Amino acid sequence: MNKIQELSEVFKALSDPTRLRLVKLLSDHKGALCVNALARELNVTQSAVSQHLRVLRQAGFVKGDRRGSSVHYSLDQDRLEQYKSRILETLGEDFVVSR
Repeated sequence: MNKIQELSEVFKALSDPTRLRLVKLLSDHKGALCVNALARELNVTQSAVSQHLRVLRQAGFVKGDRRGSSVHYSLDQDRLEQYKSRILETLGEDFVVSR
């Protein structure tokens, strides 16, 4: 897959407002949250959260850690840095916002 196609898949994964809210929530929390907590915070069903997490997992934005009978999700910081680098090298410095 070429760089442009890869970035297109990344942006598709982030194109849904609920998925963006999930990423923001996980980023702000600085830790792992279970589906129940995410659903409660976002005021959406657990099923909806699970479907959105599946898309984000496939894109590499989040990773899951099984704790007993539940899975806790957190951002995959290494993958996020790779995406940031890929965006920077493909689209240029003006596109990447630094904190």
